[in-house]
Amino acid sequence: MRRSPADVVKRYVSLDQKGARLEAASFDTVMPYIEWKEEPAWGRIVVVQKTTVSEDYRQWEIVNNLEVIIPVTFQVRGSVYLETASFVPEDRTEEVRFHVKVVGNYWRILSPVIPPHVGLKRMVSFARDAALHESDDTQRTVLTDLIESLRKAN
Repeated sequence: MRRSPADVVKRYVSLDQKGARLEAASFDTVMPYIEWKEEPAWGRIVVVQKTTVSEDYRQWEIVNNLEVIIPVTFQVRGSVYLETASFVPEDRTEEVRFHVKVVGNYWRILSPVIPPHVGLKRMVSFARDAALHESDDTQRTVLTDLIESLRKAN
């Protein structure tokens, strides 16, 4: 509880932007910041350029001294749909309100459970890595096309 609840949200959002929720093996890195125990299967990854966590408590909704709602603004570039390995560009601003509460002497994010919000560069390297390990030529071509469309969004 010594940390600000905004620090917990910042750390979670930063790890998410770096791709911590892209693979099951790296989900453990976000566990200290959240209250849910498993990640849903996502069909979509939101690609973001910039994230801003409000540190000004006057912009928070204060439920009580152990529970707050903190707004986070994402500069969204678009979405990657995993089933088709396609990128759909959509420049927009998205605000998500994170519900944070003290659980066992630690600030934890209770909700919402949102799809991964991954940085553009990290998404490109994730797709590149997938293409390198893909044995099917057709699928590798699809991934190469995805990488190109992500690069154009930069």
